[in-house]
Amino acid sequence: MAGKTEIESGVVSRPPSGEGDHEAVEGSGPISDAPGKPPPPRFARSPSPDEGGERRRGVTDAASFAKVAKATPAQIADLARFLELLTAWNANMNLVGPASLPDFWNRHAWDSAQLLRLAPNALTWADLGAGAGFPGLVLAILGKGRPQFHVHLVESMTKRCRFLSEVVSELGLPATVHNARAETLTLAVDIVTARACAPLHRLFGYARSYLAMGAQGLFLKGQDVVADMTEAARYWEYEADVVPSLSDPGGRIVRVKRLGRARKV
Repeated sequence: MAGKTEIESGVVSRPPSGEGDHEAVEGSGPISDAPGKPPPPRFARSPSPDEGGERRRGVTDAASFAKVAKATPAQIADLARFLELLTAWNANMNLVGPASLPDFWNRHAWDSAQLLRLAPNALTWADLGAGAGFPGLVLAILGKGRPQFHVHLVESMTKRCRFLSEVVSELGLPATVHNARAETLTLAVDIVTARACAPLHRLFGYARSYLAMGAQGLFLKGQDVVADMTEAARYWEYEADVVPSLSDPGGRIVRVKRLGRARKV
C-alpha cells in the first residue's frame, strides 16, 4: 500500500509515488508521512560475502573458526589465550554473560572477525565501548603482524580498561586502550565500530567525530535493527545499509556511509 513502510526479505522499502512496485532505496530522507515528523529511514539489505555459506557450515570450535576466518595457528593460539583471560576476569567482573563463554568461537570470535570481510583494506579501527574486547581485541589479534594495522579500544570504565590492557600487553597486540568517553576523542580511523554499546541514535553521537573525519561505520546489531534505525532517523540524517550477520541468523551489521546533521527533536 502506498504511503506505508513495509519490510520484505530484510529490505525496508517504499513504493514510488503512484506506483505499486516496491523500490529499495539506500539512505535516509524519504517523504515524510506527516508534516513536522522526521521520515523513517530507507535502506537496502546488502548481501554479505558468501552469505549463508558460513552460517550453514557453522562455527562451533577453534577448528571451524580457523576454517571460515582463515586464521593461522598463531592467531588461534592468541584467541585461545584471550578466552582463558576473559574466563578468569569474568569470574570477578561482568564482562560477558557467563553462559555465552562456551559459544566463544561463534558468538564472540566469529561475530567480531566477520567485520574484516566488509573492510578488508582497512588498517585503522576504533572500537567504541570496547568492554570485553569484541570486536576490537579479535580484530587486533587477526591484524597482528600486518603493517600499519592498529585498533583503538575506547572504554570509559577503568576496570574494563585494565582487562583490555592486560590482553593487549600479554599478546603483544597492535592496539591502544583509551580510558575515555568516545565522544571526547579525536581519532582519524578507517572504520569505527561497536557492539552492544548503545541504541543507534546515541551511538551516532559517540561516533560523530570519527565519521566526520572520513571513517565508515560498521555497527553490530540485533534483529530489532529496523526499529533501531527508524528511531535513529528521528534524531539524525544519515545513509546506511544493512548486512546480514554470518554468526547469527537474527543479527545485522549496520554500515553507515554518511552521518549528516542532528535533527531537532
